[in-house]
Amino acid sequence: MATRKEIDPLGEREIPIDAYFGIQTLRATENFPVSGIKAPIQFVNAYVLIKKAAAIANMQVGWLDKTVGEAVVAACDEVLAGRFRDQFVVDVFQAGAGTSFNMNVNEVLANRALELLGKAKGGYKVVSPNDHVNMGQSTNDTYPTALHVAVLMALQPLFLALDDLAGAFRELGEKNAHVLKSGRTHLQDAVPVTVGQEFSAYGSAIEHACVELRKRQENLYAVALGGTATGTGANAHPDYKLIAIGELARLTGFPLKPAENNFEALQSHRAAQTVSSGLKELALELIRIANDLRLLASGPTTGLNEIVLPPVQPGSSIMPGKVNPVMAECLDMVAFQVVGCDAAVGLAVQAGQLELNVMTPAIAYNMLFAIQILANYLPVFTEKCVRGITVDERRCEQYLEKNPSLATLLAPKIGYLEAAKIAKQAQAENRSVREVVLERGLLSRDELEKVFSRKNLLNEQ
Repeated sequence: MATRKEIDPLGEREIPIDAYFGIQTLRATENFPVSGIKAPIQFVNAYVLIKKAAAIANMQVGWLDKTVGEAVVAACDEVLAGRFRDQFVVDVFQAGAGTSFNMNVNEVLANRALELLGKAKGGYKVVSPNDHVNMGQSTNDTYPTALHVAVLMALQPLFLALDDLAGAFRELGEKNAHVLKSGRTHLQDAVPVTVGQEFSAYGSAIEHACVELRKRQENLYAVALGGTATGTGANAHPDYKLIAIGELARLTGFPLKPAENNFEALQSHRAAQTVSSGLKELALELIRIANDLRLLASGPTTGLNEIVLPPVQPGSSIMPGKVNPVMAECLDMVAFQVVGCDAAVGLAVQAGQLELNVMTPAIAYNMLFAIQILANYLPVFTEKCVRGITVDERRCEQYLEKNPSLATLLAPKIGYLEAAKIAKQAQAENRSVREVVLERGLLSRDELEKVFSRKNLLNEQ
């Protein structure tokens, strides 16, 4: 294999001649062969956008030679267009703070810029990964900034998926607003609700979780860029920060702004934690809803079987005809993973020390992975599960008719203790509350019709 020589402060190494990454990236691949997982596309794009904004800012303040700067910007545009993706080879579990990935980006952009200038890769005296591509920057301010930008980019498709899922549940609620059924509390029979009310509650819960996430993403608008190594802005032009962040905001379309306190921005990842916590809170709602759907569809002969989930695949390799609630089961597993990702993020967020939190790579990977699996699966769950749910109205009616908790509605007429006796007798004799009341002559048929009218059952005004 043809190679080229590169030098860094630790010595000299042979680099594959065709590689756009350089010596520091090579060392990282040798030092951190952890997962085989590389940076997700949003993170690569976020980092390259930062490098583009930095190059533009450094040219504007007169520090970066225009020829070099324009070559770096052109290299950035090529990566953003989808080229050289295979050159970002550093594992997501890497050196603290993300120095390895920052240098991976710097080296790829420098070597492509060299090619665009008609120079050989590795000719870093002309375009240097550190002196030119990384001018006015540190891993310590660019990596947290890339974290914020990448998460913002990743969240937007998730918001659309959540809006669609909430809408699908609302539609189910409207379609089944007329279907009365037994309510259940403590997994025991309770006073009636409608199927529509249950589904509308699911839609509302998802909608509110999404609203909260949208609100929390605003915490990511303040970025650390310009703080360089410790927050002081060392080695950056005084005007660089405002220009670079303004350019980054223009490139991304997000209202990015400088952090109020650069030192906090390097030390603390509270802003990221608020979003990660929001993802966990969403996941908890999704778990609850998925489990409700599995319970309501349980059976078909020995469970509740009030709803029917669309069959999407055979459910057993041994039991013919069995169909399982696989879409809801998968949603559970996805949401469990999101909760786990938040736990990892939380541990990383609290691990900051003095002027820097070096655990940012773990935060970035876990947040982006959580968002990715939600954004990938929720549209499938919406289409293959929620939109195909049907309701067994007859089963709902049968359960409601025998529900002893209907005696609750008798209490204003005959008193709590007498109503409890009715409920107990109805349950013991496997009869309806209505039958027992009529038999005992406690209320007339007309009075019972009023007590058990839909208006009274649902407390409709």
